[in-house]
Amino acid sequence: MKRTRLILITLAVVSMLLLPGKMLRGQNADHGAAASSITFDRVWDEFTPQKVTITVSANGNTKYISHSSAKPPDEDDDYQTEFAISPARRDKLFRYAKEANYFDGDFTFKKHAVASTGKKILTYVDSSRHFNTTYDYSENKAIQEITNIFQGISNTVEHGRKLKFLRRFDKLGLEAELKGMESAAEGHNLAELQIIAPMLESIAGDSTILNIARQRAQRLLAKASSE
Repeated sequence: MKRTRLILITLAVVSMLLLPGKMLRGQNADHGAAASSITFDRVWDEFTPQKVTITVSANGNTKYISHSSAKPPDEDDDYQTEFAISPARRDKLFRYAKEANYFDGDFTFKKHAVASTGKKILTYVDSSRHFNTTYDYSENKAIQEITNIFQGISNTVEHGRKLKFLRRFDKLGLEAELKGMESAAEGHNLAELQIIAPMLESIAGDSTILNIARQRAQRLLAKASSE
């Protein structure tokens, strides 16, 4: 009986000694995932906003910064916000980054001149890599998909800012803005509509706003849910 008790005590002590190591390895793994990130920078003087930076971590946490000379009067020069993107779109971004060799290379289209849509930089960082590539337009499929996702996110965030401004200062202008958003959504030019879902919900539930605008907000909410 004493021998059995001694064995049990020994096993318990060994388990306690091993547990912190296992926890630490798990914590390191989580930290490593969070440390991986993709950053999209775009500079386009003829477009609003002129500058955009979006950084997505491997856990989905996203930081958005934009600079515009045509900013709302009650905002700072640089607009910043943070949110989490959907796991599906996060996974797409990191899968496409892998397909593009983590941006280690030149992906610029050089066959002939194309209309500029702004200078773009993609950067990938993890524990063993730190690569970036600069381009205006690329025919690489993975680079195109990543660019479309980030530009769609930017479009969504900027429309959300406009909705906030209009709801405060020009409720009658909401219908035209929401109509434009529906067209953009149909053209796959918006991404991660859930980012602005609270604003859409507040518009849809506000009886002081035109019914047609509220209906448009409701349809956009339904699309956000379907994403």
